[in-house]
Amino acid sequence: MLHNSPQASSPGFLSSAPSCPSDSPLSCHNTTAAPDSCCFIYPGGQLLQTQFWDTSPAIGPDDSWTLHGLWPDLCDGRYPQYCHFTPAYRNISSILTAAGQTDLLDYMNTYWLPNAGTAEHFWEHEWSKHGTCINTLAPSCYGDGYEPGAEVVDFFNRAVEVFKGLDTYKALEAAGITPSTSKTYTSDAIQAALTKLTGSAVVLGCRNGALNQAWYSFNVKGSIQTGTFVPAAPAGSGAGTCPRGGIRYLPKSS
Repeated sequence: MLHNSPQASSPGFLSSAPSCPSDSPLSCHNTTAAPDSCCFIYPGGQLLQTQFWDTSPAIGPDDSWTLHGLWPDLCDGRYPQYCHFTPAYRNISSILTAAGQTDLLDYMNTYWLPNAGTAEHFWEHEWSKHGTCINTLAPSCYGDGYEPGAEVVDFFNRAVEVFKGLDTYKALEAAGITPSTSKTYTSDAIQAALTKLTGSAVVLGCRNGALNQAWYSFNVKGSIQTGTFVPAAPAGSGAGTCPRGGIRYLPKSS
């Protein structure tokens, strides 16, 4: 389960943000902000790791879902957007390149792609709409060693690391749920397969009866930079947009 994995508790990149104490509170388990706001994600304390399955046009590898984003929802299922905890950068690729994150950028160019427009515009959108709403990424949380863009490096690294721990394609395949132009599946079967990844329910998205999104919910112990992602039940209704049965899981078009 993700909260027991090294990726969840010990990021593979070196964040310049100060580390948080091991007894930091778990987000969405306080009604007010913790005293050290740099070690407690608030108010958007439920982090959603969201994934796409785009088939027409096909986006990303045929045997992998792609990364949509890492979103800070409020603990009741509502969500903030376009906040001001951090600057709204417009040059994501340049920031990552300057920080020596070329491997990360290569990965994003394969697995974090839009279904319309350019990748750069998509990443800028994800940062401006969602990244700026994560309070532990505020420049003040980096102390005297802060360098502009450090929060961007941390956000995209952490989003990718969480995504790597959630292989939706393989989890479905292991349950006999594979892309097909003729087969259909039930939401219960899909849910059962994906729940095995984290132990918590997943929000499923469908378009015209075809599966195309999966949202995994987490609370975080500590900061987004170095904290532990703990699987959580979806906040709010968590109903998703898929029917109970007859769900198509289409192959990516060649």
